[in-house]
Amino acid sequence: MAQCIFDRIRDGDAPGHLVVDEADVIAFLDARPLFPGHTLVVPRRHVATLAELDEATASAVWDVGRRVAAALRPAVGADGAFLALNDEVSQSVAHVHLHVVPRRRKDGLRGFFWPRGRYETPEEAAKIAAAIAASLAPQS
Repeated sequence: MAQCIFDRIRDGDAPGHLVVDEADVIAFLDARPLFPGHTLVVPRRHVATLAELDEATASAVWDVGRRVAAALRPAVGADGAFLALNDEVSQSVAHVHLHVVPRRRKDGLRGFFWPRGRYETPEEAAKIAAAIAASLAPQS
């Protein structure tokens, strides 16, 4: 099976501007950033979906994302950061990756990602919450 672009960046076989290189996680600039400094945080081991990601690596990805978000303030003059992770749908590379996007007030990103709505009734929301909770419960 051919390596994905993130594995190739990890191995030095494709160009990438690394900002973090740790035992379980790497982070590098997105080649097509929303804003300069947009960074991708990636498990070092190839993991295609969140369901395949072990807890320790998930924690390491989140920790690196947190640190990169903080570093964007002084590095690129960001006011804050937006963190996002697609799982299969809209995932341009089938390798788990956390986007850490520097944000500035009035940067034009408002409303960029998704339309928002409301539940029709409190009962509809309760039914959906119960279905999710039941799916999270351990299966016997």
